Amino acid sequence: MTVTDTERYGTATAQAGGRLHPRLTRRAAWGDHEGPLPIIEGTVIRLTVAELPSGGVNKPVWLWCFRTGARPEDVDRYWHAFLRRFDVEHTFRLLKQTLGWTRPRLRDSAAADRWTGIILAARAQLRLARPLARDLRRPWERPMEPNRLTPARVRRGFRNLRVKAGTPARAPKPTRPGPGRPPGSKNRRTATRYEVGRVLATGESYTRPAHHKLGTTPRRTGQLAS
Repeated sequence: MTVTDTERYGTATAQAGGRLHPRLTRRAAWGDHEGPLPIIEGTVIRLTVAELPSGGVNKPVWLWCFRTGARPEDVDRYWHAFLRRFDVEHTFRLLKQTLGWTRPRLRDSAAADRWTGIILAARAQLRLARPLARDLRRPWERPMEPNRLTPARVRRGFRNLRVKAGTPARAPKPTRPGPGRPPGSKNRRTATRYEVGRVLATGESYTRPAHHKLGTTPRRTGQLAS
């Protein structure tokens, strides 16, 4: 048992028991397992806190780790990592919904890697600009200190910082867009398509049918030709 004084939850008490295993059933990943089910030993942690920031009922949280022989410092690291999962989930939500990580439809894997690097650089800029941004909060949001603003709040006031901050790039030159492809003409340079790499439930790789590659749809049985 370990006892830790935290800033948000008060006194946190963690009780751990080693060499305990979950009761496996023949479902999901173990549905096709042949022979008796294995025994996977681990460590069970019961975490209780003195209070919650929201004022709700502080029920105990049960955690399980696949490692055995955990020391007191290991138990504290396990439940601290569990609390950090909320930050990870909100980070992915910011990257996808706010910064548009999954918005473009990229065909090349190298382009997807470059776009991922741009998104991570944008998030780093929001973190660095946190002390300089104003807290433009919504009416239902609580005030926060400047050094603890979330990236989403920094993004609201980032347009005010962009005007004052310098840039190494030159001023854009006025120009007009090109004429493009003439109306009615066909694009003779077809884009390269990359297989997704799906795997069916039978374990075989998924291949796209021929009519999808040619861009045509199969005729239904019994359909009359016009």
